[in-house]
Amino acid sequence: MNRVCSIFAQLLQLFPRAKFQQAVQFHLAEHHARGFTCWGQFVAMLFCQLGQAKSLREICNGLMSIEGKLKHLGIEKAPNKSTLAYANEHRPWQLYKTIFEELLGLCMHTAAGRKKAFRFKNKLQSLDSTSIDLCASLFDWAKFKSTKGAAKIHLLLDHEGYLPCFAHITDGKSHDITVARKFKFQPGTILAMDKGYVDFGWWERLTEQGVYFVTRLKKDILWDEVESRTPPQNSPILRDQIIQLRASQQRSYTMQLRVVTMWDDKKQQELQFLTNHLLFGATTIARIYKERWQIEIFFKTLKQLLRVKTFVGTSANALKTQIWTALIAILILKYLKLKSSFGWSLSNLVALLRQQLFVYRHLYQWLDDPYQAPPALEGIHD
Repeated sequence: MNRVCSIFAQLLQLFPRAKFQQAVQFHLAEHHARGFTCWGQFVAMLFCQLGQAKSLREICNGLMSIEGKLKHLGIEKAPNKSTLAYANEHRPWQLYKTIFEELLGLCMHTAAGRKKAFRFKNKLQSLDSTSIDLCASLFDWAKFKSTKGAAKIHLLLDHEGYLPCFAHITDGKSHDITVARKFKFQPGTILAMDKGYVDFGWWERLTEQGVYFVTRLKKDILWDEVESRTPPQNSPILRDQIIQLRASQQRSYTMQLRVVTMWDDKKQQELQFLTNHLLFGATTIARIYKERWQIEIFFKTLKQLLRVKTFVGTSANALKTQIWTALIAILILKYLKLKSSFGWSLSNLVALLRQQLFVYRHLYQWLDDPYQAPPALEGIHD
């Protein structure tokens, strides 16, 4: 006898109701609520992401069409459009950030001990941001240009499981380095980042904290060579130099950095990497920067597979609620991929999961063998 609930209901079991209610009370998220709970809002917005709903109408009508199965989701009935719109605009988006952090802990525990791309024990993370174009007249709070609005997602990606471990959402005018200065890193962390994070003072603070970084060398950075090391034989490494940044009128810099120059056959040009890690092999430094491409893949996946380019609300709170729900959804997908023995790609998993959301079958059996016919259903009561 098969007594499982729908796959969507099983996914919601990743969020214990007791912890969810603690987060609701902490953020006072149901202050002045009239019947429509935060859990109902969360279910609706998660359905927006996993069910690929494009509007409030699609969310509400989609849930209404399966009303007989809503009890398994912990809600009595589908919300009205106006009710959901009001909740997204007024209930604090910080609640979703808290839910994200709870699920992140579960995902990181699951990813721990997996095979790593590098032999070193240091935590490897990538830092970058991506912009989302918005209509300036509708999203008047998202300042960017006079005729164009934008929001930015600043993200820190942990390469153990490729999980987003920290995110910050701003308007389009916010500079990457301004947000980066607020991030906290564990000593020993290796940070891969692009040329948008040049700040000598910040680099000094990272070095003092025992945090390493690898970035591309900008041409306008002035430096003097202190030491020249012999590059490894039979490798694309051309030069390996210890350098000292030149002092400016405002201050001098005591930290020593390292420039690794390699030849890229594909682009037919030299690439120069700048780092404060003086001990790793030159080829390892080049590979660390190459690994930064994973955060670009993450942003591409987020924009292509989830709802972060079209929004069901225009206020800052509604937009942040939807983006944080998208980040929660991608953590769910990463967790399912980590738990499954089947060779899923995220695009395949999203497509099939959308079709199976309200099918009654065992989630983890389906994950391991998605093309097997579901068992006969008996003894299921709504």
